[in-house]
Amino acid sequence: MEKLIFGPIPSRRLGRSIGVNNIPHKVCSYSCAYCQVGKAIKMQIKRQEFYPPDLIVSQVKQKLESLSATDLPDYITLVPDGEPTLDNNLGELIRGLKRFGLPVAVITNSSLLENKDVQADLSQADYISIKTDTTNPSVWKKINKPHKSLNLDSILKAILHFSAHYQGILVSETMLIKGINDSREYVEPVANFLREVKPDFAYIAIPTRPTAYKGTFPPDEAAVAVAYEIFNRHKLNTELLTGYEGNAFASSGNFEDDMLSITAVHPMRKDAMMELMSKSNATKADLNKLIEEGHLRRVDYNDQEYFLRKFKNDQNP
Repeated sequence: MEKLIFGPIPSRRLGRSIGVNNIPHKVCSYSCAYCQVGKAIKMQIKRQEFYPPDLIVSQVKQKLESLSATDLPDYITLVPDGEPTLDNNLGELIRGLKRFGLPVAVITNSSLLENKDVQADLSQADYISIKTDTTNPSVWKKINKPHKSLNLDSILKAILHFSAHYQGILVSETMLIKGINDSREYVEPVANFLREVKPDFAYIAIPTRPTAYKGTFPPDEAAVAVAYEIFNRHKLNTELLTGYEGNAFASSGNFEDDMLSITAVHPMRKDAMMELMSKSNATKADLNKLIEEGHLRRVDYNDQEYFLRKFKNDQNP
């Protein structure tokens, strides 16, 4: 049976989170240059059913029952390695997950917000994160590499409409890429737009894990500081997502299962992997076995060593 649940994992925004992978690997409306799980394999904007909601809810139930009191999550988060709103059963799934008494979060790239059904589904979640990397169409195409049928102006209008009616916690995330959207010229319009959106938090992020496309680098500290100043000047409740989120990964006791489920959507830094190995009483031989059998690969990024799940269609070496 395919595992659609991972974690709990540490989240820089949500504390400890159980992740729900409701979309098959890299089925997305974008193929973002900075994506941590690789290039999009299938680009689409049409919604469809991927997995029965009952199957996902059942797996979350099993996960929660397996956790100790100290490992219980703060959120259940739909953060697949694709776009979660492509799931035609999203609303039903959110309702099913909320029965566990935990808040439900959805991390979306905002690309399908024009769809009234998408807005209705998302309105049932407790926490929504929207993507706002740029307001410039040419930069948008360079960074987010969208499906050819999408239009940025329409997406921005849909974000404004949704934000005016949504009753939960709404946050924005702006990913800055060195030399592409990290200058005042591009940050200022984003801040001006977000001032109209009025998110509860406006997060400025930089790539902290290996990226899908080569030549995608985090901006320098000065550029991040300028962006932070611009956001604050526009009266946005601004926070940075520029640091490592920590090593507080829960262990089920099965090192192989934990590594493969977590690294499918959340590349793991070496020190976090070592801590998980210790919790699971695993050895270096167990890790080497996963690498030699082609299940994991090592990647060096920003002077750190990461471990990622290797998929059959993985376009990275």
